[in-house]
Amino acid sequence: MLPEVWHYLREMADRTGRILGRDLVGVYAAGSLALHAYQPGRSDIDIAIVCSGPLTRPAKRALVDALRHEALPCPARGLELVVYRAEFAAAGTSEPGFEVELNSGPRMPFRVTWSGADRGTADGTFWYAVDRSILAAAGRAVAGPPAGAVFRSVPDGVLATVLAESLRWHLTLDRPAEPPEDEPGPPGTDDAVLNACRARQRIRTGRWSDKVSAGRDVLADAPTPVVEQALAARSGGPMPSRAAARAWQEAVLAELAATRP
Repeated sequence: MLPEVWHYLREMADRTGRILGRDLVGVYAAGSLALHAYQPGRSDIDIAIVCSGPLTRPAKRALVDALRHEALPCPARGLELVVYRAEFAAAGTSEPGFEVELNSGPRMPFRVTWSGADRGTADGTFWYAVDRSILAAAGRAVAGPPAGAVFRSVPDGVLATVLAESLRWHLTLDRPAEPPEDEPGPPGTDDAVLNACRARQRIRTGRWSDKVSAGRDVLADAPTPVVEQALAARSGGPMPSRAAARAWQEAVLAELAATRP
């Protein structure tokens, strides 16, 4: 982990501890930091904070005020922070269920959601079960007990359903006015393709990997041009076409549907 990122996380843990006191269970790095795939300039910093019980509105506000970018400058594109009760983190449910969520950073719009019940379905409610599954398998403790002792993933059958929902969400985002063509897709097309790779590999192998590694694993199984293009796009190449990206996501979606009980 880069020194500036580690110092940032330690300061975040210290501030959180001063606010929550004995109610703080732990602070955990998720996402690309958990999967050893953090890319400076591209990756967000994904953090999960776990508390012992429900937070009051003043406690939620104090955390937001102390950890937002303007108060604690984020050394990445942005911070994506979610706070969970310990009971919920260990429940293995697919619901969002968070106490408070904060997005903030130099290249990320500021956003606060004060409870999981306030999360709109149009924004995707599947992210949280996916993130907690990754935390259970690979989360990195900044403070507190190991992540695997705090978080529990949903069962694999439910996870396949959640991952299918994530693919449908990406497909819904890409609704061009005209039928997809073979021209390069818009920014984010590579992420949609590699997100499908990661979903496919998790269900096939039972192990989480980062999106780039999942794409490479797909290529190791068989030549897949759209995945090759998505990986090349991460290094500045053109995006895969909309048509190819949608075809790949739909193929993975069909595979996920076939694996569900």
